[in-house]
Amino acid sequence: MSGTRLDPTSGEGGSVAGGVGSPGRAQIAERTLRVDRWWVQPVVTFTLLVVWLLYALVRTASQRAYFVEEYHYLSPFSSPCVSASCIPAARDFGTWFGEFPPFVPFALLVLPFLLGFRLTCYYYRKAYYRAFWLSPPACAVAEPHTTYTGETRFPLILQNVHRYFFYAAVVVSAINTYDAIRAFHGKDGGFGIGLGTVIMVVNVVLLWLYTASCHSCRHLIGGRLKHFSKHPLRYRAWTVVSRLNTRHMELAWTTLGTLMLTDAYIALVASGALTDPRLIN
Repeated sequence: MSGTRLDPTSGEGGSVAGGVGSPGRAQIAERTLRVDRWWVQPVVTFTLLVVWLLYALVRTASQRAYFVEEYHYLSPFSSPCVSASCIPAARDFGTWFGEFPPFVPFALLVLPFLLGFRLTCYYYRKAYYRAFWLSPPACAVAEPHTTYTGETRFPLILQNVHRYFFYAAVVVSAINTYDAIRAFHGKDGGFGIGLGTVIMVVNVVLLWLYTASCHSCRHLIGGRLKHFSKHPLRYRAWTVVSRLNTRHMELAWTTLGTLMLTDAYIALVASGALTDPRLIN
């Protein structure tokens, strides 16, 4: 390359002008010199996220087969159920709203916080920036955009509120934990365990692991400590969360799968398509 230097900031708002067409970029006709199938990962990510979003949209808007009254299985997509449209036995937290119109999710109260937590998550940002916006689609592959402003403008500047969505996610995980405890319910009203109970417990454990592996949680526990030796308990907790943090990507995808599995299983049992195998009572 010549000695031309790229001016990193130009234009308004600190945007990088020119993008792939910048005069400081090496004049290479190819979009990338990579010879591997670099496009596979963004395509798979795009497909999986779209499938999950479509499934969640259909299930939450249907307002059907979300609760198994015999065993108190409540879908995480409909929890907490606090509207008059909910089955009375599912309203453990009371009735806060009147009848919801058709196609309005019962969990409308918590969905914005759940989506906010996931959308502002550091891993998910990388995933959907690459898969949906091609920014960039892969390492060493130029993006097609001509300008770049990072997360300095609306709406991406809202990514900075991730830590507050983390607090909301803790509350939602606590609600899901309550639902899992309530699922230890027998048909006769006493204690009982079924396959649905196991699925709900596994789902909530993984949700807690995903929430605890969040970068905001790691920073909250030990990010501002200057002397670990003076805070041994917080340091120990920080090391545990740090180990979880290395699995944040895996937990992000796993919990999407367990959420879908839990909801699908409850839907099948609630609709009568499947009989819940009982382990106890």
